[in-house]
Amino acid sequence: MIPMPVFSLIDAVLSIYSLIVFVTVIMSWLISFNVINRHNQFVDMIWRFVTALTEPALRPIRKAIPYIGGIDISPLVLLLAVYFLREMNQWIAVRIGV
Repeated sequence: MIPMPVFSLIDAVLSIYSLIVFVTVIMSWLISFNVINRHNQFVDMIWRFVTALTEPALRPIRKAIPYIGGIDISPLVLLLAVYFLREMNQWIAVRIGV
């Protein structure tokens, strides 16, 4: 039997990852519209951190789903996958009676 804290930890990690994906999307918009500048050392540090965490998951999605009308929907697909994993995690926790 898997203890409940394991399921809670998995859910917390997936929740934080969703937040990181949102930060990546918002930062990419702000950089594209020149609201924030990557020449700023702090902005560049955050940008490199969030892209290092999200790019390995986004790259295969981008290969499978091309840009639609110039819009990259791969973060949306990734967020749906993370949501599905969170729901599966909760379903498994309930099924095994934790």
